[in-house]
Amino acid sequence: MEFQNKSIVITGAAGVFGRWITERFARDGARLCLSDNRGMALDELATSLGLPPSRTILHATELTDEASILDLADHVRDAWQAPDIVVNNAGLYPRCGLLDVSAADWDRIFAVNLRAPFLVTREMTKLMIAAGRRGAIVNISSGASRQMRVGSVAYCTSKTALERLTKGFALELAPHGIRVNAVEPGFAPGSTVSKLSEDYVARMRARIPLGRTSGPGDAPGAIAYLCSEKASFITGAVLSVDGGNSIGTFEAGELSAGTGTAAQ
Repeated sequence: MEFQNKSIVITGAAGVFGRWITERFARDGARLCLSDNRGMALDELATSLGLPPSRTILHATELTDEASILDLADHVRDAWQAPDIVVNNAGLYPRCGLLDVSAADWDRIFAVNLRAPFLVTREMTKLMIAAGRRGAIVNISSGASRQMRVGSVAYCTSKTALERLTKGFALELAPHGIRVNAVEPGFAPGSTVSKLSEDYVARMRARIPLGRTSGPGDAPGAIAYLCSEKASFITGAVLSVDGGNSIGTFEAGELSAGTGTAAQ
């Protein structure tokens, strides 16, 4: 129960990973600020998990709008003075070739995946510094930051930049005792925002060396570790929790395809 009564902000809380992260910290008795642009989905999440209203903030944040992010920070300040932990989880994963992606779509991907974590972190850590609150920030990145994928170049590029931003914030916030790290979760289909075809999901699953997609305890466990005292000397790090998917190319059956012994 290390996170008992800790104040935690989670963006993209109504999504697949967002729900899992919320469940993880709720079990430990944390106070939660759940942010998503789908207000009704936030209400349903809080109800389904039985989150007490007196310990829960729900904020319908439009992460492409700086004013909405500032309003989120105001709600956190008024309720808690400052957060202890911030998880920048919200992200977009549209699939579109570079020759077909519009400037508007490109800008929206970067607004949600990169600009929003910058603004959320900037505003929340200002509150933390003013309150003398030492804490942790975790940005949700992806193995795509290191492995370019056809049809997802904008996404890959935004996540590469997010990891550089993570390291930059880690350097600048270290004197204030605020640690900033990133987690690269494994592939987890089911998002209603970035829908994927069954064929794409099957092909992605076949590439994962450990043979399965990401489950409810995988990424949240890594996030909790990076926010805990066990990780008190870790900042600017990127932790990959993806079943080996980002190591390199993998196709089921490759190991059994060749049984000969190479000449020495």
